[in-house]
Amino acid sequence: MFALISNKIIGKVNRKLFEDTIYPNLGVKSSDVKVGPQFGVDFGVLRVGDKDLIIEVDPVYIVPEYGWKKSSWFAVHILASDVAVSGIPPKYLFIDLNLPMKMTDDEFKEMWLNIHNECLKLGISIVAGHTGRYEGIDYPMIGGATLIGITDKDNYVSPAMAEPGDLILMTKGPAIETAGILASLFPQVLEKDYGKEFALNAQNIFWLQSVVDDALTLSKLGLRKGVKAMHDATEYGVWGALNDIAEASNIRIDVYKDKLFIREDVSKVLDSFSRFTNLKIDPYASISEGTLIAAISKDMKDEAINLLKERGIEAQIIGEAKEGRGVYLIDGNEKEIKQPEKDDFWPIFYKTLELVKGGKYE
Repeated sequence: MFALISNKIIGKVNRKLFEDTIYPNLGVKSSDVKVGPQFGVDFGVLRVGDKDLIIEVDPVYIVPEYGWKKSSWFAVHILASDVAVSGIPPKYLFIDLNLPMKMTDDEFKEMWLNIHNECLKLGISIVAGHTGRYEGIDYPMIGGATLIGITDKDNYVSPAMAEPGDLILMTKGPAIETAGILASLFPQVLEKDYGKEFALNAQNIFWLQSVVDDALTLSKLGLRKGVKAMHDATEYGVWGALNDIAEASNIRIDVYKDKLFIREDVSKVLDSFSRFTNLKIDPYASISEGTLIAAISKDMKDEAINLLKERGIEAQIIGEAKEGRGVYLIDGNEKEIKQPEKDDFWPIFYKTLELVKGGKYE
């Protein structure tokens, strides 16, 4: 499934490479580009007449080991989540599929029908694309896609719009993606520690890996008035997402340790795999597609929590935005939380893969 790459950082490029190479070289400048490429911002915004297009680009990410239904669902929701954090529903999908030679027609059909069905549920139309099989292609990255939402001009939020005085809200807790993937791919580890029933139930964490419902629910507070900024805690987890918002908005974020929360099943999954691999894991520095970090107006606190609760989404205010810069954990004293240098998911994932392939817990 995943190839082990030693001595290299896996995932998105680091900030220095982005700022030194990508950001200064963006082709022709245009006043129609209202939000261009920015480190930590999930989408771009292009103005066309009196409308703004919310545009997101990502790989098509398919992992057959999840099963085709889960894998297709995940691929669509990765894309849809990055549009939804603007507060605008995703609407039009353009998809390029560069398929592995080993993928059969039946496998492709099952994948495609699942993508289609998930798009139906989310109200997304597939507009154009490309499909072919090519040598040298392998899972999980089997192409790329662009997903677009449309809104009236200036009717969206971005991670750059949080303001001092806003409250910081977190949904679902940390490490949702980390736990969801580990539980789905290596249930035998959990079964040995907690039994078969827990191992089966823990695999359902996988379906929490989307912030589409979270973000569009919070948008009912009013964009730029009730909800100011939203960001999906993907790579580098909650600490990464908080740092992205703090830097993009030029603010300080104080996080109150006693307000942080983690799902019991997620905590048990992380503890099990930490014991199995003998590796420590910080849940707040671990990949967490499905965890939404949002800045909301102080007077909208109760309404925000209640709206999410009505949708079955656990949420809590974990901090507030202030004048200054950076992210600080407050627990009597204050400790600066810098952007993580690595995501704790990858070492524990690859160590588990190595141990399982080596015959442990087969």
